[in-house]
Amino acid sequence: MKNMNILENISARSKMMDASKIREIAELGMLKNDVLALWFGEGAWPTNPLIVEAAVASIESGNHKYQPNNGAMNLRHEICRYSNDLFDCELTPERITVSSSGMQGLKLTAELLITPGDKVITIEPGWPSTSGAFKLAGANIKTIALTPKNGTWNIDIDQLVAMLTPEVKAVIINSPNNPTGWTMTAEDQQVILDHCRKHSIWIVADDVYARIYRHGKTAPSFLSIADPDDLLISVNSFSKSWSMTGWRLGWIVAPALLEAKFAQLTEFNMSCTAGFIQEAGLAALKYGEDEVTTLLNRIEAGYKFSATQLSSFERVEFIQPDGAFYCFFRVVGLTDSLAVAKDILHETGVGLAPGIAFGATGESYLRLCYAQPLDLLEKAFERLTPFLNRKN
Repeated sequence: MKNMNILENISARSKMMDASKIREIAELGMLKNDVLALWFGEGAWPTNPLIVEAAVASIESGNHKYQPNNGAMNLRHEICRYSNDLFDCELTPERITVSSSGMQGLKLTAELLITPGDKVITIEPGWPSTSGAFKLAGANIKTIALTPKNGTWNIDIDQLVAMLTPEVKAVIINSPNNPTGWTMTAEDQQVILDHCRKHSIWIVADDVYARIYRHGKTAPSFLSIADPDDLLISVNSFSKSWSMTGWRLGWIVAPALLEAKFAQLTEFNMSCTAGFIQEAGLAALKYGEDEVTTLLNRIEAGYKFSATQLSSFERVEFIQPDGAFYCFFRVVGLTDSLAVAKDILHETGVGLAPGIAFGATGESYLRLCYAQPLDLLEKAFERLTPFLNRKN
């Protein structure tokens, strides 16, 4: 009988968290054979050997001890060099905190900024873990919807500005966006920055897909226009651009006055990121630019193939992404994307993420990760074709 009370005796915050619907599909798929897994935000290619060798060499050299809370100084310096060259900014190491993944960077940021009840604006459809981190910190989340227009995703910038009233604590902007690939323009970023300066609202920029941009070397960034003391926190990751999803390494850019606070929060979360993992990140930044270029070429090929295929189905509304590596497409008549994603998995062996996983505005959509070899995508669409050609 005592066991009956276990779930009643946990925190309110843990009770209110929803299970990941992406993970729900993945867990089902992992029990099956011959599944083409397109559900996660993960490229198919292994980490470059140059990066792997840097970590191995670091382990062999005895780099097994605790690291500084904010990260090893050589990596912090290299993040500054990389960011300054890419975004035309002037970062200094005291503005950098190394995190154990971009996700942990978001969690640390939420813990730093949010007092329970604080109002936070997010963009939807959006990656559920971002809003989840802020919900766990006690934020009152309000959303603004991206909408398709003329074959691309758009945001009503006037509506967003109107929502950013003085009582708002923070706005979270994931650009390029997961799952849609929508990317905020430099002009709109300036509008948001000017408005948030006026009302002392934090901007949390989820920049994980900054390099996965189809129209240039990098997507527009708040780092290019912000002053060092602006209320801006940028969270980034090694996962996507260098095919390092399993390494769990990222970084935070924040005002220098927050260096000590991020160190304290890190101490009570992870204490520090492993030194040999940081050496892998250092190698990625120093020597991995060719790896980024190779990845982008592979992704663009996957995009072109997937876009052509999806555009051929009468039931599918294909909406062009500007960045990230997903097709987030609407299926006419689809009203339960989770059930349909399960049906597709069982009938075709192709694993897609249900649109509802990214918020209520994602219902009737499915997400396909096209960061895959062309032969795998060809096989996936061969299997999907009968399903997507159905009238209902």
